[in-house]
Amino acid sequence: MAEGLAKIRVNHDVFYNPKMQGLRNISVSFLSAVGSSGRSLLDATAASGIRAIRYKKECDVGHITALDINRKAHSMCASNMKLNKVGAIALNTSIQEYTNATDQRFDIIDLDPFGSPAPYIFDIMKVCGNGTLLMVTATDTAVLCGAHSDACMKQYGSRPLHNELCKEAGLRILYSYIARVAAGFNFGMVPLLGISDMHYMRAFVRLESGALAAARSAKTNGIGGFCVKCGGFELWSGIGRLCGQTCQNCRSDMEGFGPIWTGKLYDRQLLGKMAEQSNEGIVRIVDDELDTPMFYSMPAMTRRMRKGSVSHYKIIERLRQKGFSATRTQFDSDGVKTNAPVSEVSKAIGT
Repeated sequence: MAEGLAKIRVNHDVFYNPKMQGLRNISVSFLSAVGSSGRSLLDATAASGIRAIRYKKECDVGHITALDINRKAHSMCASNMKLNKVGAIALNTSIQEYTNATDQRFDIIDLDPFGSPAPYIFDIMKVCGNGTLLMVTATDTAVLCGAHSDACMKQYGSRPLHNELCKEAGLRILYSYIARVAAGFNFGMVPLLGISDMHYMRAFVRLESGALAAARSAKTNGIGGFCVKCGGFELWSGIGRLCGQTCQNCRSDMEGFGPIWTGKLYDRQLLGKMAEQSNEGIVRIVDDELDTPMFYSMPAMTRRMRKGSVSHYKIIERLRQKGFSATRTQFDSDGVKTNAPVSEVSKAIGT
């Protein structure tokens, strides 16, 4: 079968998900936009090898090392590399075994495991250097989105949200976890792109060496508070309080969540480059999206207010007329990203 510029053979013994082609397209666009020609790449969970092959043929990455602990997957990955005439080292080993045995440092690392990436982040940091680009996928979205709160505490050390904000909160928990582990290796984390779609979340970040960079990103971790009564929220940088806070809008007690990443999710210049060359609709949505923490879901807000349904486009227009910034969001097809407080959003709905 063909995908992008790659041709691969697959069978039922080796995992290949055709529904994830859109995410692979986004990853190719990301590497093309950021500039990856000649840079070394580790595909830490290679499976069929489709991602690494596409990165080589479409982004001109340099030296490739592809890992898979499954013997049949390793064999097929090596076969597909030969089929595409891609020179690579394909190893039948685990991430832990490889990173503990090598002195290699990689410019780009793709980590796309089955389920949670959390067990592998620590070991991945051993083969990172200054400027390393990490592309990390999480498919344990039920955990990150709060359906299994105890599992999120165990895997990510964070308390999730299980409401209309769960997708963005989950992505910010993933960012936070990467940043906290990276800080232990004296790396700061710079977010470049974050995607939450279907059954996955994907974080694209750059690492920066040094104590100052590590401290700066560590301080960007913080705590959130969500008001069940009015839908308001607040984020506080620094791990100082959880929660015991009162909603500034309606004075109700707030539900605490986190630690989470409280800063920017995107690199705006990079997104502009990606939007010019990508056919994936979610990239264009993110390119237009206001990069502020959290959003307001119109169905959830109108339900709380006992109001009829209202178009998010109409609310965006009303908020802009009042001088606020407002856009749609990737996290909710009926959501609104805005710098307006919940009181102004409520007024816009009630107009």
